[in-house]
Amino acid sequence: MEETLPDDFEAMWADLAPVGRSATSGGYFRQPFLSAERELVAWFVEQCAARGLRVEADGFGNTVAWWDPTVVEEVAQQPSRNPRSSRTDAVLTGSHLDSVLDGGAYDGPLGVVSALAAVDELRARGVVPTRPLGIGVFAEEEGSRFGLACLGSRLATGALSWDDARSLRDASGVALGDVLPGGTSDLLSSVGTFVELHVEQGRDLVDRDAAVGLASGIWPHGRYRFDFTGAANHAGTTRMADRADPMLTYAMTVLAANKQARLADQRATFGRVAVEPNGTNAVPSKVTGWLDARCSSEDALAALVEAVERQASDRASRDGTAVAVTAESVSGAVGFDPALAASLAEPRGWPVIPTQAGHDAGILQAAGIPTAMLFVRNPTGVSHSPAESAELADCLTGVTALADVLQGLL
Repeated sequence: MEETLPDDFEAMWADLAPVGRSATSGGYFRQPFLSAERELVAWFVEQCAARGLRVEADGFGNTVAWWDPTVVEEVAQQPSRNPRSSRTDAVLTGSHLDSVLDGGAYDGPLGVVSALAAVDELRARGVVPTRPLGIGVFAEEEGSRFGLACLGSRLATGALSWDDARSLRDASGVALGDVLPGGTSDLLSSVGTFVELHVEQGRDLVDRDAAVGLASGIWPHGRYRFDFTGAANHAGTTRMADRADPMLTYAMTVLAANKQARLADQRATFGRVAVEPNGTNAVPSKVTGWLDARCSSEDALAALVEAVERQASDRASRDGTAVAVTAESVSGAVGFDPALAASLAEPRGWPVIPTQAGHDAGILQAAGIPTAMLFVRNPTGVSHSPAESAELADCLTGVTALADVLQGLL
């Protein structure tokens, strides 16, 4: 029986547009396992059901919908058989639905909506897959709630154990283990290739006048917590010379990170800060800042962080404060499968470019799953911001490009 296909790309995009959007900034708040993100996951499941796809989920919040008419028929004849138990050749596409705080519309959801639209296009072409095709939605890719980027894909691949993850807490003190059942995951056990489509988070494709490109690899990157401690005191009665103010040490460290990154042509950002006691009329007792650092090589990353830490320590000794640095997460350089990238890019004339942003694709590639990333042009290059954008024509070109790639792999 032929399925009735649901909404096209534009209609699906319109469905997602209002979910989790701030009326003030126009940005998105789709934090993992909270109402807006859960609404999007429910929407995804409904879209998959409308396409007759078989949906599976694990205890880590990840979801995969499978299209494989041959396997579906076999299972109908042998209900006790696990349809994926002996298969290791499945193709997986998809992305994530969560966002950074006050983020853009395209980072993540573009890959999910494009994957659904690509399945529609493949069916319209009369394609019948000879291997399973999955559409995946990975949980907590941004790390905006529990502080660890690509959390769902790390857990699904075994790069992170549940014992280590379950005690992670959000800003309200809620533990991940209180939100998810955890356990183990076999969602990726049959996957032989992963292709993720994503909006470009930069201007490389704009400069090349190309609507679509492929990723060559991901820069190594990390998140580092800087804890600056001093002595709380009265903002009015304490003489400047008598203060041990960690805010001064923090401020100098922010400037040092900016200078070191500019000198080395790398990336360094302090984008999050917490202050105690956080009073207008009080010298702080503690300032905690989180450094996001990204570099063209692992040696460059280590050198950058070491330089920032050294300058922070030197300044702390002058301010009468102390600083401790903790690496909360560090991801090494990832090179996507070069043979796969070449086979996809060369016949189509697509440029192959690096990216400084982390992605679930990088986690799967590092886990040994041959992976490719498609980028769709971003006219301004702005990302992780309400100003993030992509032209509809480029998005539709991306859908066709993804469908072409998947058809070749299937």
